[in-house]
Amino acid sequence: MLLKSQNGVHRPVDLARAHGLSAQAVRNYEQAGVIPPARRTPSGYRVYTDDHAGALAAYLGLLPGYGYPAAGEIMRAVLRDDLDAALAVIDAAHVQLRRDRDTVTAVAAALVTTPAAGQLPDRPVSVGVLAHRLGVTAATLRKWERAGILAPARSGTARAYSPDDVRDAELAHLLRRGGYLLGHISVVIEQVRAAGGPGPLAASIAQWRDRLTARGRAMLTGSARLSDYLDQRHAAPPVGDTGGAAACGEDQ
Repeated sequence: MLLKSQNGVHRPVDLARAHGLSAQAVRNYEQAGVIPPARRTPSGYRVYTDDHAGALAAYLGLLPGYGYPAAGEIMRAVLRDDLDAALAVIDAAHVQLRRDRDTVTAVAAALVTTPAAGQLPDRPVSVGVLAHRLGVTAATLRKWERAGILAPARSGTARAYSPDDVRDAELAHLLRRGGYLLGHISVVIEQVRAAGGPGPLAASIAQWRDRLTARGRAMLTGSARLSDYLDQRHAAPPVGDTGGAAACGEDQ
């Protein structure tokens, strides 16, 4: 929502009400540097302008898709006229969204061929047994462990791979053959563990995709709000030039 006033001057409460915020929240955003600093009247009241209103609308528009840290970084870069830095944060967020989409696709594909419980060993196995089962070396399994893909129990110096570890190793092996890097595979395995296994995770794939779609849409909306503000900022007079506006009357 782009708030405009006839004389280009707003009280904190004006900006706050337009977005369902408290006046203190607006002051906090100013302190955090995500909207420009307000000029003060001789009596100490803040004078917010249409530039502040546009910045606030842009920041709040960015939040749903980019989150607080990235949205703040974007706005602070814009306000110091470092558009390249702002766009770099946006680019990184879109790259992460693409990685998340790839992860969902990888999980969905891998779960189709993940061994069922009846196909897994009924007791822990040694590194040699697991390596033979997968057709890899023990050194490969240790490398996967260092990458966070596997976390076997230890009995002295010997590794003991539980049925769940074997399942994770089978899934990792499948993804590795598909060309996925170890860091990406680690994320997939983490999702499997967090869901309590492939079954519950498979049931949540559609919801996971819906969340990514919602995030993508929110990022589009936030980018549009930011673009509107950049156009406004380019066309507006310097911040603080309010044409000798009168005091706002109350700092709320």
